[in-house]
Amino acid sequence: MQKIWLGVLATLSVLSAADTKPSSATYITNNDVQSTLKRMPPKNVTDQQMRVVDAGKHNVGIGVVHRSAEAAQNAVEHDQVTEVYHILAGSGTMVTAGTLVNPQRRPPNDVALRELTGPSTTGASLQKGESRHVGPGDIVIIPAGVGHWFSTVDGSIDYIVVRIDPDKVVHLK
Repeated sequence: MQKIWLGVLATLSVLSAADTKPSSATYITNNDVQSTLKRMPPKNVTDQQMRVVDAGKHNVGIGVVHRSAEAAQNAVEHDQVTEVYHILAGSGTMVTAGTLVNPQRRPPNDVALRELTGPSTTGASLQKGESRHVGPGDIVIIPAGVGHWFSTVDGSIDYIVVRIDPDKVVHLK
């Protein structure tokens, strides 16, 4: 009986902690963003998660992404995480919605799954999606379950990504 009560108390503790009100803010300076961008290989696609914080009923992640036209661009659809892109520099054509071509589930041990986006499906591209040219200052909101892909990158593109994780599937950082 004592083991049962300990288990119940541990479960209640975890549940109440999940709904606690955060007690502080998180700051990420422009210097942090710019120094992260400078460390990224110029001819790759690099997604660097800077912070993931417990915001009470959901986690919020902030990352910086650099994409080069010289690197392969794959389509992706995240099961539970909504993303918001704020383009800092460069431009490209983003395709959203549509159908993933050659969909493949990310394996459960995938680093991106644990540290960036949670369970996701990738594909070679998207068919019958909506294409939009995006550039500096533009913001794109990509709800969970909506495929997205840069069909073209004009040289390179850098952007901030905000990840809203209501199910807390991504590890805190």
